[in-house]
Amino acid sequence: MPPASLRILVILPMYGGSLPVGRYCARALEEMGHSVRTFEAPLMYPAFTGLQGLGLPPAQTTQLENSFLQVVAQAVWAQVQAQEPHLVLAMAQAPMGRSLLQRLRRAGVRTAMWFVEDHAIFQYWRAYAPLYDVFAVIQKQPFLDMLAEAGQANALYLPMAAQPDFHKPVALSPEEQREYGADIGFLGAGYPNRRLAFRPLLGRNFKIWGSDWEGENLLASHVQRGGARIGEEESVKIYNATKVNLNLHSSLQTTELVSQGDFVNPRTFELAAMNAFQLVDHRSLLADLFAPDELATFSTIEEFYAKLDYFLAHPEARSAYAAKARQRVLREHTYQQRMQRLLDFMADRLGPWADGGNGAQTRENAAGQNATSGSPERPLPKGLTPELSAELSAAMAYTVERLGLGPHADFDHVAAALRARSGVLDEMETCLLFLDEWRKQYAK
Repeated sequence: MPPASLRILVILPMYGGSLPVGRYCARALEEMGHSVRTFEAPLMYPAFTGLQGLGLPPAQTTQLENSFLQVVAQAVWAQVQAQEPHLVLAMAQAPMGRSLLQRLRRAGVRTAMWFVEDHAIFQYWRAYAPLYDVFAVIQKQPFLDMLAEAGQANALYLPMAAQPDFHKPVALSPEEQREYGADIGFLGAGYPNRRLAFRPLLGRNFKIWGSDWEGENLLASHVQRGGARIGEEESVKIYNATKVNLNLHSSLQTTELVSQGDFVNPRTFELAAMNAFQLVDHRSLLADLFAPDELATFSTIEEFYAKLDYFLAHPEARSAYAAKARQRVLREHTYQQRMQRLLDFMADRLGPWADGGNGAQTRENAAGQNATSGSPERPLPKGLTPELSAELSAAMAYTVERLGLGPHADFDHVAAALRARSGVLDEMETCLLFLDEWRKQYAK
């Protein structure tokens, strides 16, 4: 079990579907009593996208984008130094490069990513998954075996969830009910399978909310606000105002409109937490999360149309399903429960969490304290006499404080910081750099 309070840094992506998930995780962790900060990568998104508007050749634009992401990584590291977290939790597509992850590992900061993506479509996990201490995913096999083969031994199946104080039933004014309400509603992007599946609903009391519906002329009259993006707060009102919320998982295929996929999207849990009725396509992992009388499902497009008409005609059936689904989510599928599962898994695989007051210690010294000073022992170069080791430890402590690196920086951090400084080095700093050069030669 983790200590009563951990310092946790949540790294948000600059944009995308995992951005709100990251905020829900941070909120849940705070409610659990942990000290949480978020790295607000979305603040940097306008500058990042602005590089495309400079009119430069593609090769130069790509080079500038890579340089920009390096600056973002440096900003993450600066926040790590300021907070000294026990855990850095990254969301899918967070700006976490290989060098940053390696640096965090050397510093002994535990890292985890919650990869809330389809591994078959978003395959960047192959390059980064082994660099995290724990890699949490929303799919099971064969993905878990694929992660093990890639070198990630600590993969965790962690399905999506809901945030009960946000995803909840709300009372709507008559004006809101008129604006958001409909017999049939869908909120999401216009993937190919959805475009085709929804066309037979033309002319019905059907509202489509969300973006990426450009070019869909047949459904254009049903798309609200010209396909503008809908914020999280407004989505709660839309779901609450709709009689039948369609929850058709996205697919790039058009031959099979019901994809028969595995993972369960966040909309499933959010709608259930709101006591809003949904009609959702069957997923192979759904049976582990909800009982048949908790969610109304369909497996074929013909069943989809038939059940849609049935539930529109039977409001009492909608209410029964919605009530049971809400009870199940509140009991088993909240972000607090997911975060507790993640923290427990990390403690089980990586060892107990450091005491809340010890900071992000290196793996080599996580259990050891200097018997005389009470400060963490720092890994020193090998081959030193005991007397020289003692003097070097004192010099390290003094220099770390002067450089503002935090009490758990190791020798490599000190040497790198000294080389990055401008100005004249004092005698102690010169000795440390000389020792670093000697160590490199000794290692050869």
